[in-house]
Amino acid sequence: IGEFTMNIALMTASLPIDNETYQEIQDLCEYGMTVDFCYYNEALNLPLLQKSYSIGFCILAYDELTNKLVGLITAVDKIGLDTYEWSMLIDPMYREAGIDEALLSVLSNAFQERGAIGELVALLENDYYGRKIIEKYGYVYSFSEATFEAKSEKLNDSGIDQGVYIRPYEETTDLEAMVEIFRETFGDLREETLELLEFNNNELGRVIWVAEVEGNVVGTLTSSKEGNVQWVTALAVHPNWQRKGIATALLKWVKDFAYRNGDETVKLDVEIENEQALSVYGKADFDKTLQVDYYVYGGR
Repeated sequence: IGEFTMNIALMTASLPIDNETYQEIQDLCEYGMTVDFCYYNEALNLPLLQKSYSIGFCILAYDELTNKLVGLITAVDKIGLDTYEWSMLIDPMYREAGIDEALLSVLSNAFQERGAIGELVALLENDYYGRKIIEKYGYVYSFSEATFEAKSEKLNDSGIDQGVYIRPYEETTDLEAMVEIFRETFGDLREETLELLEFNNNELGRVIWVAEVEGNVVGTLTSSKEGNVQWVTALAVHPNWQRKGIATALLKWVKDFAYRNGDETVKLDVEIENEQALSVYGKADFDKTLQVDYYVYGGR
């Protein structure tokens, strides 16, 4: 690897990590951002590294002379199925030292030890160095996901389209309509919808909203509070009611809910190829703030 990298020590830490290590990773991310103009926190899944429920690990590379963190890989099993989403960051001053090769070698061994059955690489849209490295090692592009954001704001009297009534989900009266909406919109099985509704209905900070027209439940979304942000998930409108402003009304409602709740912004994630969804978010005044590109191993 070269004389310089002989002074690099590698270690693996399981999640959740301790406060000192987390601070070291934050410092490296901030330095990387000043040089590369990339918000590495998102690709590296920093918010998950100290959560007690997180499954995964970090591979850390230290300069033994200075005891400084100069490179890392974070790998998180987000859905508990032994499939890891991972990303890498190397100190810009150390990128010619061969640390990438050493980190990826340890990563391969860690996957074998943990019985990983799948991997997905997360790269920021403008992480040109990271893209060059992973493509060199045989990874190929799969898909992209973007984060859209809007400021919370108070609805005026004409904010919600006339005839659309939005309220919290009621299991006793709304369950069957929700099952049909998710089946017709996403092809979800009944059991999948029941699991989703149970989780979103019982998790602290989450609210399932339904849109009702003429007494019929025609759309839904879930808002989830994280800090001063309301995250939107599970947005769906029955095909018979699409292109009638239902989704836009739901998004405007959540912006008003966030405003009343004292939150600053509303955010959501969407696959960049979903043109219909992108059109809806634009109509509700959401702007793209971040894009993450995902790669899978394609061999060499």
